[in-house]
Amino acid sequence: MTLQRRHIAIGVAVGLAVVIAIVLLIHSFTEADANKADEQAQTIAPVVLVTRAPLANSLTLTGEFRPFQQVDVHAKVAGYIRHIFVDVGDKVKSGQELATLEVPELNAQVTGAQADIRRSQDAVRRAQSDIERAESTHQAYHAAYTRLKQASEERPGLVAEQELDDSMAKDKETDAQINSNRAALAESQNGLGMARATLERLSALQAYSHITAPFAGVVTKRYVDTGALISAGTSSETQSQPVVQLAEWYLLRLVIPVPESAVPLLHLGSIVQVHVPSLNQDFQGRVARFADALNDETRTMHTEIDVENPQNTLTEGMYAEVKLALHGKENALTLPIQAVVDEGGKHYVLVLDGQDRVQKTYVELGEQTSSTVELLHGVSEKDKVISAGQADYQIGEVVKPKLETESADAHEGQTGERK
Repeated sequence: MTLQRRHIAIGVAVGLAVVIAIVLLIHSFTEADANKADEQAQTIAPVVLVTRAPLANSLTLTGEFRPFQQVDVHAKVAGYIRHIFVDVGDKVKSGQELATLEVPELNAQVTGAQADIRRSQDAVRRAQSDIERAESTHQAYHAAYTRLKQASEERPGLVAEQELDDSMAKDKETDAQINSNRAALAESQNGLGMARATLERLSALQAYSHITAPFAGVVTKRYVDTGALISAGTSSETQSQPVVQLAEWYLLRLVIPVPESAVPLLHLGSIVQVHVPSLNQDFQGRVARFADALNDETRTMHTEIDVENPQNTLTEGMYAEVKLALHGKENALTLPIQAVVDEGGKHYVLVLDGQDRVQKTYVELGEQTSSTVELLHGVSEKDKVISAGQADYQIGEVVKPKLETESADAHEGQTGERK
């Protein structure tokens, strides 16, 4: 019996231990489920941190590239195209010859002007010889008259009055001949000057038979071929035909319309970034000029930005975007603009305290961009602020913060819903 009781006691003890173990296991599972349920019942709130960062307010405008210079190159004289050296797309240097004209009548006029110069030079030399001869004759007659007059004064009656008068007349006549020859020389010299001027004019026109580039650029159009007859570009009676069209490609103008609100912030010489969507490239530009007057219809101001194009990457007519920096701050306390709630003219944010409880805090706003706002008062750096769905949270509610930078995909679907 003693052995039997001992077995019974052992069995009862073992059964009791099993029951206790089962009860403890059930309790632990129940507590874990409860904690998990409490955790799942908590709201997941997307939050952002208040940070200090540069705040730049900018304006993006779209414009079109135009050549810095573009001109139709005309011929100053009429003639036939003897040879044209360029075609569309050719890059030329300043002063490079583009075409040569054949102008036979102009060449003949130049030859005639050269002959006129030689004739005038001969006339000048002849007039100078006449002057020298007249001066020699005058000196002889003047000396003879002087001697006769002196002898008549020393011995009156020795020289007849008629002889003295004839000698004086010869003296005056030869003196007048000198003046006449000098006038003839001046006339010949004037004729020579006119002949030289005519030759210079014709030679200048003859030089225009070589059509050259007024600046370095690219040929964008070619209007004529070899053998074509073109009229002078200065003729008002007929409409002259240009030879080529030339555009400067090394430097381009980007024309943009700046709205009235941004006009006071424009400054000549400002450096701006130019983005060309078709190339997906950025270029540096400089605000070079503006109209200083608004368009009455669009209330915008014509503004030009110079963009260098040394590699010929950009072409005329391309569209580009310009980001104009209007104003900003270097070290501003910032938040995304969607984290701030407008309440009848007042603004507040939902801040999480140390226990992740939702607190409502009114703030004062400063500068604002399209995506960011400056906070002047109400929050501190590194405060956690609910960034979206603020109406879904209660003041004092404990939430589970989720930084938006941790999972961008998750935040796109989170607007404060209960999980």
